[in-house]
Amino acid sequence: MAKPDRSSRLKRLNRIEGQVRGLARMVEEDRYCIDIITQISAVRAALRRVEEDILRDHIAHCVEHAIVSGNADEQREKIAELMDVLGRSAR
Repeated sequence: MAKPDRSSRLKRLNRIEGQVRGLARMVEEDRYCIDIITQISAVRAALRRVEEDILRDHIAHCVEHAIVSGNADEQREKIAELMDVLGRSAR
């Protein structure tokens, strides 16, 4: 992972962490349920964007490297990893 990408992702994750702390405060303050659910939805969307960005990077570097290497075992391993992670994220 390139350093600028890592820095950007860490900033985004720190922002998400702040949103989650805000959610905890909302629950502690017994805020309106729909407002809490709306914020939960925003956090999930932000996490999905980070996940997609990292997945895109993985495909562009790790998977591409396996394809270019010509190593069939490495290629199968990377494809199996992708299928597994995509299956888990779809749940």
